[in-house]
Amino acid sequence: MVFKNKRKRKNFKKRPKPEFEQKLLDLARVTRVVKGGRRFSFRATVVIGNRKGKVGVGVGKGTDVSNAIQKGFADAKKHLISVDFSKGTISHEIFKKDGSAKIMLKPAAEGRGIIAGGAVRVVVDLLGIKDIVSKSFGTANKLNVARGTIEALKELAPPRIKEEDEKVAKVKVSAKKVVDKKVVAKKPANKAEKKVEFKKVNKKRTASPKEVKKVVSKKKKSDDLTKIEGIGPKIAEVFANNKIETFKELADAKKEVLVEILSENKLSGHDPSTWGKQAVLAKDEKWDELKVLQDELNGGK
Repeated sequence: MVFKNKRKRKNFKKRPKPEFEQKLLDLARVTRVVKGGRRFSFRATVVIGNRKGKVGVGVGKGTDVSNAIQKGFADAKKHLISVDFSKGTISHEIFKKDGSAKIMLKPAAEGRGIIAGGAVRVVVDLLGIKDIVSKSFGTANKLNVARGTIEALKELAPPRIKEEDEKVAKVKVSAKKVVDKKVVAKKPANKAEKKVEFKKVNKKRTASPKEVKKVVSKKKKSDDLTKIEGIGPKIAEVFANNKIETFKELADAKKEVLVEILSENKLSGHDPSTWGKQAVLAKDEKWDELKVLQDELNGGK
């Protein structure tokens, strides 16, 4: 017989994420000498942060490891600091001396990462900074280095907003206001007003044939420059990128300018000395004369 597992599965609820992440920076066993002998206890150095600009360092002592960590977490929560930074890095360089610890922090380009070791890395990571360069001098004590890093971050000035960012923000706000005004429209009271509005809308939608012709005439016409002897599709494309699209523009262009454009695009093997004459004939639509000139050029090669 096959026995089925009839145990009921309990509906476990997901635990909510804690407000602060914590990392145990150092755990040391310390002794206290008393009359009867020695008493042992544990000292835990804990760093907490929310990766959004808040970080703190705390120390806790207890007879048990878990008790010491809890006290350290509570102490770090009391000594939280908030730091303003933008684009994942600090706004300027800092050098701070706190006791025997000397901490240097420098801003880094985006994608550089956290270049730090030991206690500085833990503090900066839990703060939320993604790109930074740091160096610690003097003591190697983790607690002193962590506290020195906190003191250095306290002196960090808030990032400046560039004038361009301010302009962009103002433009966005003004655009929002315009959109809101367009959305909110008054309802017409009478049928006559409705008819008038409908006529206005129709006038805006339709355009007269004269206006259409004007719009079409304004569009720039480009000539087929490959009709000129010595100009292939590649050279024509290069000239188009340099705003030489018609026979008139090619005729008006100086030889030195054409040579410079060709050399910039690695097409210096071509001779543009006769292109101006050919362009003048093509502009005036003298195709027979152009053909004669091209035959002479081909015969002379």
